[in-house]
Amino acid sequence: MDDIPVLKRPKLHKDEHESASDDSAAKPQPSASPAAEPPPPPPPQQQQQEEDMSEEEMLALVDRCKRQVECCKLKLMHYHSLLHTAEKKLTQAQERLTEAQERLTRYLYIKPRDKGLNPSSPEIKALVPMPQPEARPLLVIPETSIRPAPLPEPTPGLNKVSALSSSSPPVLPETVIETQQRENLIQNMKKSPATMLRFHSSTVVSSHHKRKLRCLELCPANDQLVITSALDGIVNLWQVQPKGPSISLLSTTGCFSPKNKWPEDVAWHPNGDTIFAVYSADNDDSQVSVMNRNISRQKKVTFLPAKPHTKGIINNINFMPWSDVCFVTGGSDHAVILWQDKDDSWNHKKVHNDLHSSVVMGVAGLQQRNTILSVGSDKRIIAFDLAAERTESKNLIDSKCMSVLPNPRDFNLCMVQTAAPGRQLRLFDTRLWQTEVHAVGWKQESSESQSALISQSWSPDGWYLSSGSADPVIHIFDIRYNGQNPCQSVQAHKKRVFKALWHQTAPVLTSISSDLNIGIHKYS
Repeated sequence: MDDIPVLKRPKLHKDEHESASDDSAAKPQPSASPAAEPPPPPPPQQQQQEEDMSEEEMLALVDRCKRQVECCKLKLMHYHSLLHTAEKKLTQAQERLTEAQERLTRYLYIKPRDKGLNPSSPEIKALVPMPQPEARPLLVIPETSIRPAPLPEPTPGLNKVSALSSSSPPVLPETVIETQQRENLIQNMKKSPATMLRFHSSTVVSSHHKRKLRCLELCPANDQLVITSALDGIVNLWQVQPKGPSISLLSTTGCFSPKNKWPEDVAWHPNGDTIFAVYSADNDDSQVSVMNRNISRQKKVTFLPAKPHTKGIINNINFMPWSDVCFVTGGSDHAVILWQDKDDSWNHKKVHNDLHSSVVMGVAGLQQRNTILSVGSDKRIIAFDLAAERTESKNLIDSKCMSVLPNPRDFNLCMVQTAAPGRQLRLFDTRLWQTEVHAVGWKQESSESQSALISQSWSPDGWYLSSGSADPVIHIFDIRYNGQNPCQSVQAHKKRVFKALWHQTAPVLTSISSDLNIGIHKYS
């Protein structure tokens, strides 16, 4: 029997991908480190979304991130400021404690031995003042004859004093001023209905100016004296008689600069004898003039030789409420300049010129510490610590800033005028600038533009704000009222009202208008 032939295994045909997989499985793979592997591509959906983002969306994203960074920087600056203030208070408290201990040691161990007295005797106890905790300053209570009105009373509750001559000293006694300076008005804001003032009579006379009025300022030493300035370069001195009420012109002085520029802003010296005016920095013109109302006309107006501002208009001048006599100017060159009186001459110092990116419109000083406030068209509110020479706080709001005005009774309360219709006046707590305490404003019928020539004034008790308007009315706000509209509007002139000024010792308002008149209005 023949052998059966061995059959050959048929050759199988494989696909290309199968053969490739077999080959790869047969061959050993080289070992590679994870770092050498390329990163996996992003998912197709995410890659498509990134490609679909438009340029506007990317710009919006960048802008949002910038705002977040700016907000974090502001918060960091605020907490640095709180830390600096706390350290300063701690140092002052430690110094006072050391002084009290030294004074106690001196009285107990030196004077008793010299006089042969017992340290525990009543005589020594009378000489040695016991150290008091620094939690709250003592409240100075005036006598009955000069006692101020209680807190709930509005401005008409202030003491009625008789009319004084132009040479009279300041009317408010020191005890009354000390009592007023320790009020806390912020805690009572927006918690009661508005208190309406009753206006009885008004007197409107010609301002004796030939061109538009610019300024109206009250003498700090005698509030029966006010000055007005206008584009005609004239500064008029007026005397107010509350009994009428009436107002009379005392003197007229030409205050044009050497380059024939009118005063942009004026301010009284704290002693009430001289009046300072600021001009423009263009064409190498004089920047500050001094008018002495007690000397002859030939030498009545002099000009300071210093010219620290570099260009544009000097918009504001204000004396600081400190023991050292000094004033601050702010101008179109973004600069804030401090002027100090030393040895009968005025030295200047640049506070800052790069913190504002636009025109500086208003400057002021805080009563409780050496801090200079400045506001500008760049929507910024800058608080600069003069002693530490650094920025204490920096706040950016949503509208241009026109002026800044601290409250006369609560030193932590400050008003900033803005260009936002319906919310022109913003109230801030200077301890936390990022928080707006209150906002009030008005709607204008004659014009929608917000003029920087319109300014405000605080009442002596700190509860009321008066403001001019593009309409011929004086708007009055009671900050105890929760509403944002004026609690009352007083018809005062025929054209736009620039300012209505409260007097400190008499229930009268003095106002100026573009109708070239000056008015005095009595209320109760």
